[in-house]
Amino acid sequence: MALLDVNNLDVRFALRHGDVHALRDISFSLERGERLGIVGESGAGKSVAAFSLLNLIAKPGFIAGGSVTFDGQVLNRLSERGLRKVRGNRISMIFQDPMMTLNPVLSIGEQMVECLKAHRRIASKEARAIALDKLQQVQIPSPETRLDQYPHELSGGMRQRIIIAIALLLDPDIIIADEPTTALDVTIQAEIMALLLDLCEQHNVGLILITHDLGVVSQVTQRMLVMYAGRVIEQGPTREIINDPQHPYTQGLINALPQMATPGEKLNQIRGSMPSLSNLPSGCAFHPRCDFINRADGQPRPACTQQVPGFVESGNCQVACHMVAEMLEDRRLKEETL
Repeated sequence: MALLDVNNLDVRFALRHGDVHALRDISFSLERGERLGIVGESGAGKSVAAFSLLNLIAKPGFIAGGSVTFDGQVLNRLSERGLRKVRGNRISMIFQDPMMTLNPVLSIGEQMVECLKAHRRIASKEARAIALDKLQQVQIPSPETRLDQYPHELSGGMRQRIIIAIALLLDPDIIIADEPTTALDVTIQAEIMALLLDLCEQHNVGLILITHDLGVVSQVTQRMLVMYAGRVIEQGPTREIINDPQHPYTQGLINALPQMATPGEKLNQIRGSMPSLSNLPSGCAFHPRCDFINRADGQPRPACTQQVPGFVESGNCQVACHMVAEMLEDRRLKEETL
């Protein structure tokens, strides 16, 4: 049994004009020590998915259906008291902005000691020693001095290292990293991701990495999910998806990488923008932006505009696309006639 199993997760936001579906039928699993990437444009539902795992969706948001099962416990059915035993203890989270995560009026040491005391019966001296050890693990220079400093006295890269140290304090089974390098420059981003990967491998910690950076995903994760408008539209081994993307949206994301463009020419881009979740197109939500909506005869594929695509198996991947389903069916029929 997988360490984490998400099954048909449905998250909505109750607004005056009716419920808005932020996530629809999200399903995936994570084994112990496995690294999973979740990618997509802004508004795809990546962060909502991450927050939902720990039931951190603020009102008017709520989990309307499905389940999140961690080590045999259904998290979305636990009380707040039960969830507190999991949050920060067995599942830790690294948020996008470390300055918003750290308390500006408490020293780094006070915050780390408080976190340890919230989950363990431990003396302050012992807690401080554990905090010092974690700062050393994340390669903070002069860790004894940093314990007595405040967040504003540290650089962005150092604050992010401290957030990672706090995430590791209680030796969690899973770390959820929600775009952990967004506010950092490129060289610091590479250092932080290398550090996070190394620590996860050392401690056999599962990692869920939320990002829009396909380059980072290709280097760090073993499996990936591609999300669009609140749905998973492709999932499978990272290397297989990066090397041979099946869904037109995934192809568009990869083609939009700077290294895919010819020097001196405009960068490739996906036309249009992510649709509003309160006014999704009928059928496949990507069809207004899709370059492959027309069939070989030049006519639009009716299923694309009328039916939400289900998953089909393509190699080791699952793809939700009518065009891919047709291609696989045509291939099967040709093989049968040979």
